[in-house]
Amino acid sequence: MSGKKALSFPCIRPSEILLPNSNVDLRKWAVIACDQYTSQPDYWERVRAFVGSAPSTLHLICPEAFLASGYDAVSIRKAMDAVLDNGTVTPFGIDGTASDGFVLTERTTKSGVRTGLVAALDLETYDYRPGSPLVRATEKTVEDRLPPRIRIRKEASLELPHILLLMDDPGKTVLEPLADAMKQSGRQPDYAFELMENGGFLRGWRIRSDERMAQLSDALHSLERRSGGLLFAVGDGNHSLAAAKAVWEERKKQGANPETDPFRYALAEIVNLHEDAIRFEPIHRLITGTDKEELENKFRLYAAEAGCPVRPGTEIRFAENGAVTECLSLQGRGSKLPVQILQPFLDRFLTEHPGCKIDYIHGEQALLSLTEKGKAVGILLEKIRKEDLFPGVRAGGCLPRKTFSMGEADEKRFYFECRRLT
Repeated sequence: MSGKKALSFPCIRPSEILLPNSNVDLRKWAVIACDQYTSQPDYWERVRAFVGSAPSTLHLICPEAFLASGYDAVSIRKAMDAVLDNGTVTPFGIDGTASDGFVLTERTTKSGVRTGLVAALDLETYDYRPGSPLVRATEKTVEDRLPPRIRIRKEASLELPHILLLMDDPGKTVLEPLADAMKQSGRQPDYAFELMENGGFLRGWRIRSDERMAQLSDALHSLERRSGGLLFAVGDGNHSLAAAKAVWEERKKQGANPETDPFRYALAEIVNLHEDAIRFEPIHRLITGTDKEELENKFRLYAAEAGCPVRPGTEIRFAENGAVTECLSLQGRGSKLPVQILQPFLDRFLTEHPGCKIDYIHGEQALLSLTEKGKAVGILLEKIRKEDLFPGVRAGGCLPRKTFSMGEADEKRFYFECRRLT
C-alpha cells in the first residue's frame, strides 16, 4: 500500500506456515524432535502405540533411534503429500484465515515458560563453517551425519522444524514485548494443548498484522546493530539446518532461482538465550563395548599428555553399573571447557577400538540407567554457563559436538507447524 513503510527482517522472512486443521487430535499430531531418545527405542514405540493411524508428524519424520535399521525417504514423501492433498495441514490453519507471517509460541515445561517465534530463516545468512555470516553454528558439525538428512530433505514436500535459534537479548527487547502485546490484546491462541510424554503445554498465535510486524522488524534490526556480527546461534537442530544449507547450495548450482525457490529458507524457532526457562544442560557420553578402568586410565594418560593432568573434582564423572564411581577435574586447561579435552580423546579411543560405540544422552538418570545394561561406561559432564556462549562463537570458536543441551530431552521442540517445499 502506498505511504506504508516496507518491512524487512534481518535473516528471516514471513512465510506461509501450515497448521493442522480443526479435526486433528493435536496431542497425537505433535511429536518430539527426531534426534531425541536415540538409545531408548521404547520411547518411540510408546509414541507409535499412542498415535496409531491418526494424523501425526510421526509419519512425516524418521526417528534417529531407527536410522540404523533403515528408513524410507519415499514413504515419508508420500505421507507428506497425503497430508497436503487431504487438507490435514492447511494455510488456513485453525482460525480459518490465511496469509504469510510468523507464529509466536509459548511452551510451558518444568523449567518454566519460554517464548519463541517460528519463522523462515534465509540460508544465505547461515553457514556451519567458521567465519560464517549473521547465523552460525555453536557446535562442530559432523559432516558424516548429513547424508541421511540431505536425502530426506531433497525428497520432502514439507518441512517440520525442530531447529531452535538463540538470540543474545539480555534486555528482552524482541520476543517478550511481542508476547506481552499479544496477551494484552485479549486475542486467544490459534492452538493450545498438552503435549504427549510429559512434554508440557504448547500454545501459539499467528503474527500477521502490520502493527505487530513493524514492532518485530524494528526490534530485530535494533538487535542486529548491537549483535557484533552474530544475530542468531544455532541452539538445537544444527545438523538439520546444515543439511538444509547443503541442499540449497546444490540447488543453486543447478540453477535454482533464489528469488522464488522455497529451499532457500528453513523453518526454525527463535528463542531468547536469556529467558529464565532456557537452561543449559550437559550432554553426557555413553561408551559401550569397553569397561571403566580401561577408558578412565587411557583418558588420564591422554589428559596428561595434553598438559591437563587430572585431579579429584567434579568436572568429569565416570559411571558404571548405575552409579558414579570416579570424579575428576582437569588442571591447566585455561579457558578450554572440559569437553574440549574429553571429546578429542573419545574420538581417538573409538578409532582405536572399532568394537566400541558412543551415544549422547540427555539427563543424568537416563545415562546411569543405561550403564546398567551390558558393557557400558557413562561419562557425566558439568553444564556450561550460557552467558559464555555468544562471546565464544563471536571469537570464531566452535565447541565440540553435543557440548550442551537446552533443557532435558522432554523439553525439546515438538514438531507442529509446517512449511511447503514443493
